[in-house]
Amino acid sequence: MPYDLKELAAISGQPGLYRLVRPARHGVLVESLDAKATRSLAPASNKVSLLSEIGIYAQDSDETVSLSDVFDRIHQHYEATLPVSAKSPETELSGFLAEVMPEYDRQRVYTSDIKKLVSWYGIVSQHVPYAAAAEAEPTTDEPLSTGGVIGEIDEAPTPSGNPEVTK
Repeated sequence: MPYDLKELAAISGQPGLYRLVRPARHGVLVESLDAKATRSLAPASNKVSLLSEIGIYAQDSDETVSLSDVFDRIHQHYEATLPVSAKSPETELSGFLAEVMPEYDRQRVYTSDIKKLVSWYGIVSQHVPYAAAAEAEPTTDEPLSTGGVIGEIDEAPTPSGNPEVTK
């Protein structure tokens, strides 16, 4: 995935996004994704939602598209500069998401969800590096497996057949 969202979370009752630092006795120690990068404790009573586990509903009722895939699509279309903001009108926001993800479910994805998506993408694109997807096919002539290659390099067997036996 181009954006690594494994350690990023949204915390109920707190604005912005956070990087998970480590578990603590009464919650999770987090670091804000902003210029200050302040550390605080997210108590166990708050809901912590990992971005890597969030998806956008697709028109197929059983399907969702992961947030990292949606972020990748946004990056492919716009890079870091979005044509909309969280304060844009509803028609602009829904048009933006329809352009990036035409298969999104217009009944189950609300305007507030699109506003969150736009806001989160802005934060992630500023504070998390974008890693281009690796090529599907290898570019070198090296074998993908060592099957057969190791056997060609084997040394002469020891007299007893056991390489650990020395005379």
